[in-house]
Amino acid sequence: MDRSALIQQIKAKRSFLCVGLDTDINKLPEHLRDHEDPVYEFNRQIIEATADLCVAYKPNIAFYESAGAAGWRSLQKTWAAIPKECLSIADAKRGDIGNTSKMYAQAFFDEQMSGLSFDAVTVAPYMGSDSVRPFLGFEGKWVIILALTSNAGGLDFQTIRDTDGTQLFERVIQTANTWGNTDNIMYVVGATRGEAFATVRKHAPDHFLLVPGVGAQGGSLSEVCHYGMNADCGLLVNATRSIIYASGGSDFADRARDEALALQQAMEQELTSREII
Repeated sequence: MDRSALIQQIKAKRSFLCVGLDTDINKLPEHLRDHEDPVYEFNRQIIEATADLCVAYKPNIAFYESAGAAGWRSLQKTWAAIPKECLSIADAKRGDIGNTSKMYAQAFFDEQMSGLSFDAVTVAPYMGSDSVRPFLGFEGKWVIILALTSNAGGLDFQTIRDTDGTQLFERVIQTANTWGNTDNIMYVVGATRGEAFATVRKHAPDHFLLVPGVGAQGGSLSEVCHYGMNADCGLLVNATRSIIYASGGSDFADRARDEALALQQAMEQELTSREII
């Protein structure tokens, strides 16, 4: 999915919601346990219940890899179930160099090789340009680079300052901007970072930002929009647990839709107030 198509979806659905599919088999409703593939069945129903309310889906790859070959099959079927008008994000956080990085890119972007062709993948930039460029070699795909994350431990390194006062996450963005452009690079910025979005926007005014941390992690949607929204919206705000685990019963998909709808309506207000829609 290219940038213009993503923006069109945001305007059409009046939403910039990304639904995380961090599907833990131990948290699935009991009535799904008899299915041949409970994880896929859960995901399928979540997707069907929310597809008109969101513009992206983001499976966290660890939840699938941990189940071995069966988990990979669940991931393949889940990817195939994501509507093509929605951005599909492999939340893999890969970061290696050379041929290894190329193989990781093929795993998530090359359907002929792996059975998967996600639109985007999350990448850790710590090893520098040669850990990211192989992903950028796939035309029409996005690389989503970790910049300022929402976890507490992210502050161990990401806000360390150079002698000129520049923080490490700022240097990451400044440098990564030279590897690609606003059509193939996004940045991860955690919703719990608040005013730091203004600093991010100084360095990446036009890039899309993937924003985890709204919902169960306590991030504020209004604060994210105040400091982080640009003229094209420029945000993909992810919610996971607050949506997919809204209910542990047979009504899980309906309750997931309720939670997604509440977020979509709040997002519509933000988009309207800034005259984006």
